[in-house]
Amino acid sequence: MHETLDCTDAGIERCAQIVKAGGVVVFPTDTVYGIGCDPHNDAAVRRVFAIKGREEKKPLPVLAASIGDAEKIVILGPRGRALAEKFWPGALTIVAPLKDRKISQGVTAGKDSLAVRVPANRCVLGVLKICKYLVGTSANQSGMPAPRDAQSVLKSLSGFDAILADRELPAGRESTVVDASGPDAKIVRQGAISQDAIRKVLADARL
Repeated sequence: MHETLDCTDAGIERCAQIVKAGGVVVFPTDTVYGIGCDPHNDAAVRRVFAIKGREEKKPLPVLAASIGDAEKIVILGPRGRALAEKFWPGALTIVAPLKDRKISQGVTAGKDSLAVRVPANRCVLGVLKICKYLVGTSANQSGMPAPRDAQSVLKSLSGFDAILADRELPAGRESTVVDASGPDAKIVRQGAISQDAIRKVLADARL
């Protein structure tokens, strides 16, 4: 059985406590509902893969509370920093070189890079302010549509410890993913933020 939590101060605090204790939680973001855990906890990370039926060779993204917190776990570099300053909090995931070697290898799939994002949702930002980081992958069975509401999650997933439910529905479009880990920024997945918007920021910054 899981706990159902409201997006109140008490619910946010309880959700953060579960994460810190090694639990797996479902939460709203500005894009879709996510599922996650402490990215430093190997056992919790393995549970996320098992709940989703996701291949363990696929890396997981991590949500952070701020650009400053993101820069403690990755090296954003000039391109990543310019994009983060423009689009965070928001629907842009940036892949950057890994800095924090204590992040579970299950999260990185053994790679030297990590996908990070600062989401624009008050509920999950409240949780992140307490526990700093969360694995933040979509709360669905792997290969199925990403859910926009708590009821859709409950129909397709089980085995997690708590769900933080918000009346405000996410936008429903997944984040755009940009790989800024190499010499050029590359769009890996087109999502809520357009390719043109990404290119404009980099052009304006002369990067």
